[in-house]
Amino acid sequence: MAEHENLSVVLHKKHDLRLEQRPIPQPGPNEVLLKIDSVGICGSDVHYWQNGGIGDFILKKPMVLGHEASGSVSKVGSEVRHLKAGDRVAIEPGIPREIDEHCRAGRYNLSPTIFFSATPPDDGNLCRYNTHDASYCYKLPESVSFEDGAMIEPLSVAIHACRRGGVTIGSKVFILGAGTIGLVNLLVSKSMGASQIVICDLSMDRLEKAKQMGASFTIAVDRGTSAKELSQKVKQVLGGAMPDISIECTGAELCEQAGVFATKSGGVLVLVGMGKPSANIPVLDLIIREVDVRGVFRYCNTWPVAVDMLASKRIDVKPLVTHRFPLEEALEAFETTKKGTGIKVMLKCDPNNQEP
Repeated sequence: MAEHENLSVVLHKKHDLRLEQRPIPQPGPNEVLLKIDSVGICGSDVHYWQNGGIGDFILKKPMVLGHEASGSVSKVGSEVRHLKAGDRVAIEPGIPREIDEHCRAGRYNLSPTIFFSATPPDDGNLCRYNTHDASYCYKLPESVSFEDGAMIEPLSVAIHACRRGGVTIGSKVFILGAGTIGLVNLLVSKSMGASQIVICDLSMDRLEKAKQMGASFTIAVDRGTSAKELSQKVKQVLGGAMPDISIECTGAELCEQAGVFATKSGGVLVLVGMGKPSANIPVLDLIIREVDVRGVFRYCNTWPVAVDMLASKRIDVKPLVTHRFPLEEALEAFETTKKGTGIKVMLKCDPNNQEP
């Protein structure tokens, strides 16, 4: 293993994505060196590539992309006790840098100084080898594949969103958007006991996938549908009832508006999708019907439960992976994700293991 044999996917600036060799890093006392296996491409990776930033997170120097990752431990730091070389792990990308009020309250995702893989200036995991804080690497049981391990990151968004929404036994849930995040919210809502789940999207293929994955009802939206019309359709399919919880996964203003109109009085609207910095939403409707709006920023305390859900087969994320590329074909993989074909595009970083 030559010291520079660490093929990495590096974003230099807007529209400038390169494959280049970087040195293999050495783990610090509390870190492990990971041989990366599978990395999912997220919409945010594509957004950085196309725009050079998201909100306040602006690319100022070259950055390795990728934050949905799994791999095996190659070397452990001197202080690491719970992991050893050869352990297969899923990687949580957000690591608090300090124990602030948010960490003390158990909401470390809100810590302003958090390290987060593939968010400027922090490097991600789209490479052959990377180091990571050992406390944020979670052992995978034999029954959970590397790809399942990489899917824990989007699955975590859904666990956090469903917790924020209060999904429980008998809940009626409306999910806006049937991309990766919409579909994992469908899986998690179902496993948390939701009795009826309605999901909408522009794409018939995605709605078909949602049906296969257990949606009670699917609603095809076209560009001409208004927010009020969409909320009426939801009421219709639910036999006149309204959802207790709506989970907005697109960031589109129309969907945010429809989420307000569709949610029952006293219900909860969870905003997951990131769109424009500001949106016009029917705030009077929220007020007079006491609809709670809750934001979702990433996740916290979700990896252990996600591992258990996958190991116990309560959740199956395999149908979400529709494309696989070796790391050498990363640029093509990014183009495929940008086109929106399929659902989750997975990059295989270990040349000796290209299997699902």
